[in-house]
Amino acid sequence: QLIDDRVAGVLKAKAKAANMINADNTNRNPKPREVLVARKCSYKEFKSCQPFNFKGSKGAVGLIRWFEHTELVFSRSNCIEDCKVKFDTVTLIEEALSWLNSFSQPIGIEEAYKLSWVEFKKLLIKKYYP
Repeated sequence: QLIDDRVAGVLKAKAKAANMINADNTNRNPKPREVLVARKCSYKEFKSCQPFNFKGSKGAVGLIRWFEHTELVFSRSNCIEDCKVKFDTVTLIEEALSWLNSFSQPIGIEEAYKLSWVEFKKLLIKKYYP
């Protein structure tokens, strides 16, 4: 009986280990993974990540650096797609702000905010790096 109990225990442990491997549980934790739900970031959280301002005066290199830093801020602040353009337009100053105002005047600023980040980047590239 002692041997049977020992064999049963070993088989049970092997089955449990196989289940963890097959469950793609890389930390071998027997509990199921928690799924984190993205939450909408606030403007305050976005600004706390200190996004760079963009003047529109430093050419293609300045624009690329601004894109890179802005996307890093989006990542750090968990900024969702719907807020990216709206939050980021506050970093436009001087010539870039004038461009935004002239672009958004015919359609309205709220419509401009509805652009995706990719669409907005394409407009800026067209303007500052033709």
